[in-house]
Amino acid sequence: MKYFILFGPPGAGKGTQATAMVEKYNLHHISTGALLRKEIAAGTELGLQAKALIEKGCLVPDEVVEGMIENEFKTVTGVDGFLLDGFPRTIPQAEALDAILAKTSEEVTATVSIMIPDQMIMERIKGRALKEGRADDASEDIINNRIVTYHNQTEPLIEYYSKAGRYNEIDGVGTIEEVQERIFEVMDRL
Repeated sequence: MKYFILFGPPGAGKGTQATAMVEKYNLHHISTGALLRKEIAAGTELGLQAKALIEKGCLVPDEVVEGMIENEFKTVTGVDGFLLDGFPRTIPQAEALDAILAKTSEEVTATVSIMIPDQMIMERIKGRALKEGRADDASEDIINNRIVTYHNQTEPLIEYYSKAGRYNEIDGVGTIEEVQERIFEVMDRL
């Protein structure tokens, strides 16, 4: 089984590229937001825990998200691997993922990191706000905060996965097709 992590700043095109990656390589896409919604809708124990926290305005703790991901690994069949999107975002989450995979003698196959400059992040997110009517994407202060959070909390994963020989950086500047071609070139080697 292969375990890929899709990585990159907000607005890098991860959602767009994930669809093509899933289709071409027969992967199951695990988006943490979609996973939370699925578990809540199914009324699972983890979903009920998450729902109670979200209704109080709290963040769902890592352990709950990790449990949901581990459950996906155990229950999804008929795929050649998994594509994690939105997890891990921090070193402790990466270590937890390693521990989950180690239980079945598996490990992260590779990270695919779509990188774009900060100015492009701002432009793309503002464009998405206009196109999709997303209020959370309309404020420059919120966008700047998301960029700073990404640099401070998530970028350390570059070094973490580089040391493990599992980091692959993709230039995310260009057309959807150009970026997709770069991703496929890397994925075909893995």
